[in-house]
Amino acid sequence: MDDQRTSELLELGEIEVLGQLVESSNETFLVELTHGDNQGWAIYKPELGERPLYDFEPGLYRRERAAYLLSESLGWGIVPLTIIREDGPFGIGSLQRFIETDLEQHYFTLYADCPDTHEDLKRMAVFDVVANNTDRKAGHVLRGLDGRIWGIDHGLCFAEPFKLRTVIWDFAREPIAEALLEDIAPLEHEVPAEVADLLTTAEAQALRERVRVLGLLGRLPADPTGMRFPWPLI
Repeated sequence: MDDQRTSELLELGEIEVLGQLVESSNETFLVELTHGDNQGWAIYKPELGERPLYDFEPGLYRRERAAYLLSESLGWGIVPLTIIREDGPFGIGSLQRFIETDLEQHYFTLYADCPDTHEDLKRMAVFDVVANNTDRKAGHVLRGLDGRIWGIDHGLCFAEPFKLRTVIWDFAREPIAEALLEDIAPLEHEVPAEVADLLTTAEAQALRERVRVLGLLGRLPADPTGMRFPWPLI
């Protein structure tokens, strides 16, 4: 399905809940969308199903959308198309294109067995620093059936304090490709308005500062504590 038809389906499709993803920490649902003869699956995350967190305000669905918009503004296409729907079965929440994938594959298997994915994984590592991802589990890295690498589950991103937690440490201290540094450089001066509108002013300023530091270092960060991992790892 092309991007336009996918966008129309997410924005206009009638939503039918197929089931709940029981292993998710927040209530997450697989839904089927129908718009005319256009039909497909999506992942629905309603605000109503979010468990309270001390360090993130309710409305994690906004961060899911912001991560998609950030990825698109960079031209990286890491995050599947994600929108906000106010008329979901359980109220307002994010609706994200469902990615067909081999569920046996995740970050650890891709890193170990698929060296052709390493450049994509490095780019995702840069993205996670910029977005301040606190929850990059191995299972949040997907390889679509077409071979494309995707990142999902970005509700715990964009905090003001630096809170990076990720499984992608295999490229620590490696230089960041010049092309990637050029892509992120404009963010030091201005966060795209549609991203900033979903964040607080302090969070947008912190994003700019992370980009500034990455530009100065020119390499991926390391974790000297050995503790900046999410749990569970997969």
